[in-house]
Amino acid sequence: MANKLCKSHVHRETKYKNKDLFHDTLRDSKERPYPCGICGKMFIKSSHLTEHKRTHTGEKPYCCDICAKTFARVSNLIQHKLIHTGSKPYPCEICGKRFTTNSSLNSHRRIHTGERPYHCDICGKTFTSNSTLYSHKRIHTGEEPFRCDICGKTFSASGNLTAHKRTHTGEKPCSCDICGKKFTCNGELARHKRKHTGDKPYHCDICNRKFSQSSNLYSHKRIHTGDRPYHCNICGKTFSVSGSLSRHKRIHTGDRPYYCDICGKAFTASGSLSSHKRIHTGEKPYHCDVCGETFSRKNALTCHQHLHTGKKPHCCDICGKTFSLTNQLTRHKQTHEGRGAYHCDICGKTFSMNAHLSRHSRVHTGEKPYHCDICGKTFAQNGELSSHIRVHTGDRPYHCDICGKTFSKSGSLICHKRIHTGEKPYHCDICNKAFSISSELSCHKRIHTGDRPYHCDVCGKTFSQRGNLSCHKRVHTGDRPYQCNVCGKTFSQNVHLSSHKWKHTRDRPYHCDICGKSFSQKGNLTTHTQMHT
Repeated sequence: MANKLCKSHVHRETKYKNKDLFHDTLRDSKERPYPCGICGKMFIKSSHLTEHKRTHTGEKPYCCDICAKTFARVSNLIQHKLIHTGSKPYPCEICGKRFTTNSSLNSHRRIHTGERPYHCDICGKTFTSNSTLYSHKRIHTGEEPFRCDICGKTFSASGNLTAHKRTHTGEKPCSCDICGKKFTCNGELARHKRKHTGDKPYHCDICNRKFSQSSNLYSHKRIHTGDRPYHCNICGKTFSVSGSLSRHKRIHTGDRPYYCDICGKAFTASGSLSSHKRIHTGEKPYHCDVCGETFSRKNALTCHQHLHTGKKPHCCDICGKTFSLTNQLTRHKQTHEGRGAYHCDICGKTFSMNAHLSRHSRVHTGEKPYHCDICGKTFAQNGELSSHIRVHTGDRPYHCDICGKTFSKSGSLICHKRIHTGEKPYHCDICNKAFSISSELSCHKRIHTGDRPYHCDVCGKTFSQRGNLSCHKRVHTGDRPYQCNVCGKTFSQNVHLSSHKWKHTRDRPYHCDICGKSFSQKGNLTTHTQMHT
């Protein structure tokens, strides 16, 4: 009986429901005498109105006698039963993929043909099926008729609600047959599989760039067109991608719906949560094919690769400064505009990103959540921990392509390269003295301001630089961590060790260009030259 019902319905669907001519007639029809009393939408048939009303009431009168799942439409129940039988009677003659309904096959064929006959009359986006267009239009109207009965969250598409409910149940029914990873919906699985296959079926017809997801292609095309169709109704900011608008709105609402099940930290975007979890797991799936260094985030790898190429394609049109990433340029421009969206409520300092504010807050709280499992030292930032670990491993992955010198930190390499180029991009706005690194400028400015923010908690002496405080503390502790490998003598400061080593080597690299006298230390040469002046 069930098979007859199924075949009969499939036949009707083939004959009427999924013919393009029928869809065109339905779309163009002016006669829609049946209005919905809740949302005002009009329908051609009373039966269509009855089905539509169930989106508001949540009624699902059709029940599967195998798994007890319920549906609002009998056609959905019939399609669902094919999951149990495994029947997929409609094969694609191009790639062989099979489908449970003829309409699904017709939509799939358009992937091969590139046909997208359904157009959004608001933003011009095109779609392979009328139902996808209908769901898309809700982005513009703001309609979200599908409500989660557990948390009350609403969605514009029923599929999104179904996927969302699995966040409550923990259900992940779709498994990757290559790595075993599980997903809440089949679409996520299909996108994930492309990581294994490297398949990028979507091509930009302007620059020929390839993408693994159609949504990424549409977003990319807006780089060429400059289209930003998604508007924030609170502040008016525009976005090229609807997901970016959704994430942005959480700045206004404070909503952080994604929680880490290990430490409880909350995030505004699922991608941020995924990146965060790698702090706990140690996973670094992104590899640099030049030096082999691994990264937990893709944008960190992209930024790192620019160190090898020296590429900084994004230029500030105000001051000419260049950046390797667009978001770095965006944040930089805010310094010209004098604005920062995130304010520290202790000292009033502003930041362009919430993550930067969080890191800054640790200056006040003293929080150091990142621990070295070798020596137990703690750090306020994960990047500081990664750099510190190289002290133990001896790893120096950053190479200067001019002199070959290696460094454990990318920032150290950037600063070092300025020795070769002579670049000094940081200027004091009081005396106009220039510096090659920003920290030198910050220290220099304290000469003008007299600021000495670093306090010794033993004797109360203050210092303008953190390094000077660290050296001073060794007076109290007696710590002498720098040892001469020739005679074994120890020193409290590295500069003292360097000066001492010249006694063994007799190296005197600093020469007076007036009288020719040479010195082992630069400071001694400076003092000597004053005798000539």
